[in-house]
Amino acid sequence: MTSKLVPPRPEDVMVVRKVQNDIVTLNVPFYRFGYARIGGRCTIVRLGNGPLVVFSPVALTPNAREAVNSLGGNVRYIVAPDMEHHIFITPWKQAYPNAEIIVPEGLKEKREKNPETRGLTYDHIFTKENKNDYRISHEFHADFDVEYVNAHPSHEIVLFHKPSKTLIEADLVFNLPATEQFSKSGESATQGLLTKIFSCFQSTKPPATGQKRFIWYVLSASDRRGFAQSAAAIDKWDFDRIIPCHGDVIEGGGKAIFRNLFEWNLEAAKKQR
Repeated sequence: MTSKLVPPRPEDVMVVRKVQNDIVTLNVPFYRFGYARIGGRCTIVRLGNGPLVVFSPVALTPNAREAVNSLGGNVRYIVAPDMEHHIFITPWKQAYPNAEIIVPEGLKEKREKNPETRGLTYDHIFTKENKNDYRISHEFHADFDVEYVNAHPSHEIVLFHKPSKTLIEADLVFNLPATEQFSKSGESATQGLLTKIFSCFQSTKPPATGQKRFIWYVLSASDRRGFAQSAAAIDKWDFDRIIPCHGDVIEGGGKAIFRNLFEWNLEAAKKQR
């Protein structure tokens, strides 16, 4: 797939990293608006009974296939976590036809409007109405808790991998600069005016006032109540690591970072009780 958003030869710049025994990340350059260097990441998790969950697929390169095989090769679930992170789910589904597709409401309709993306079957669709009781399967929820942040503008599916205490998310939290994702590109992850502007609002470095304000004034503005409820639900999870799609992995202290970024939303949730 050719796009200003992704590199033309992803195989040459993809960084495959084993986060732990059951988690591998596929890290690639990604350019918001074609210029801002925010990086892209697919996270592959092996469930306790063996099948794989692929969260936010990136280009299906030979290295990506090797990463899948290193975890056993049985791709059972492909998650398009929001309205933006979906462009590679078709080639992954073609390569792993038995995989079940998990998406948020609205994405099916969006993809059906485009001749290049229409025609897939969507096995699991999270909606505002079903979010509190919808279940993928016993094996999926044995390892994962799920919060569908329907109040997020992009309709975010956020996962908590319980065995590793890892929060896996797409556009809920950024952690720029995207050092790992651009490490094989020959480019600096911080170069460019638009990148620098983005970094002001998408860093987790304390006090992270820019991202905190972005979450409050932009992401949660249209549905403060619903967003606060989702933030409170995620806050109940016992996570330490955060794997975002954009920016470096937060290997420890993720809960404190989350509570700082979402402080105002969590305060709003308390007032709703």
